[in-house]
Amino acid sequence: MARFTLPRDIYHGRGALEALKSFEGKRAMICIGGGSMKRFGFLDKAEAYLKEAGMEVELIEGIEPDPSVETVMKGAEAMLKFEPDWIIAMGGGSPIDAAKAMWIKYEYPDITFEDMCKVFGLPQLRKKARFCAISSTSGTATEVTAFSIITDYSKGIKYPIADFEITPDVAIVDPELAETMPKKLVAHTGMDAMTHAVEAFVSTANCDYTNPLALYAIKMIKSDLIASYNGDIAKRDSMHNAQCLAGMAFSNALLGIVHSMAHKTGAAFADYGAHIIHGAANAMYLPKVIAFNAKDETAKKRYGIIADIMELGGANDDEKTALLIKYLRGMNDALNIPQCIRHYGADSYPAENGFVPEKVFLERLPEIAKNAIGDACTGSNPRQPSAEEMEALLKCCYYDTDVDF
Repeated sequence: MARFTLPRDIYHGRGALEALKSFEGKRAMICIGGGSMKRFGFLDKAEAYLKEAGMEVELIEGIEPDPSVETVMKGAEAMLKFEPDWIIAMGGGSPIDAAKAMWIKYEYPDITFEDMCKVFGLPQLRKKARFCAISSTSGTATEVTAFSIITDYSKGIKYPIADFEITPDVAIVDPELAETMPKKLVAHTGMDAMTHAVEAFVSTANCDYTNPLALYAIKMIKSDLIASYNGDIAKRDSMHNAQCLAGMAFSNALLGIVHSMAHKTGAAFADYGAHIIHGAANAMYLPKVIAFNAKDETAKKRYGIIADIMELGGANDDEKTALLIKYLRGMNDALNIPQCIRHYGADSYPAENGFVPEKVFLERLPEIAKNAIGDACTGSNPRQPSAEEMEALLKCCYYDTDVDF
């Protein structure tokens, strides 16, 4: 038996934010990030709609990119004082992910972060509050997923919380919010969405319900992402739907080792002044992982289907997989994303010498590989890597060398 879970309601299209008027409750806590929702007027609109619905509103502001365990605990304390019956998370993946984790701690004050990270092991939520997610970026799709990513900075590791309990009750997919994204964010979130769709389609947990969502998302992203990056607003609106479809797919089909590696390298070099931004990490690692997974015949056939949907050509699955890898690398070039960690600058742009020194990478490699093997996303990858293979794969991602094993 398998399960397919999505939010009960998904409001989409321009002006969908107005759906907040129809919510019923006494108190709503709005969780936001660095200020773009306030700056562009969307926070004011959301507050006004909730007050029109008869609710008292309080804010949790300033949730940082790559939210920390400490931010989660602090936000949960604020919720315990205010006692909201609606949690409204607005913005990119970070405030929504943080709010999901805060929600767990609000409902179960004694739960530890370690217990929250037990895969599909959460107790039943919605005893105190329901959850609405409103995404302003076109990539993470956390507004429709059963996942949250929280960073433990003391360990330099990003931990996925995975449980259908944290699938939002309501998702609002309003493209007006995404039109405000800066160009770099369009690139990174777009390649995150592409990775979601590709990994969902080849995951060992794929099914008849997830496959059409993944394939159509891939088709849309190929059509829309680069034009969106270059300023086409209609394509940017379309990308907001494409990334949501990819999210519906991977929330149910799960992911693979591209995400395992991105989770475990993202904050691993923070002491050198930067993170490897999640979407950029996915973009760099995806072609390498495709080459690794394609040694599995079933996975290779599915990559061939992806290449066919993208109309890339190729006479057989080997050729199709090679063309898929080539196309994705070309997308990275068009989006100004480096091809490997060695050339990943502290500003995320390609650099002759990236911010991660070779010596430091090699020193930390065994621990990163071990953590990636243990990541929640590894189990559904179509080819299970050994510790040695994971180290070799990460080296390919550092040096941009061919995967021949």
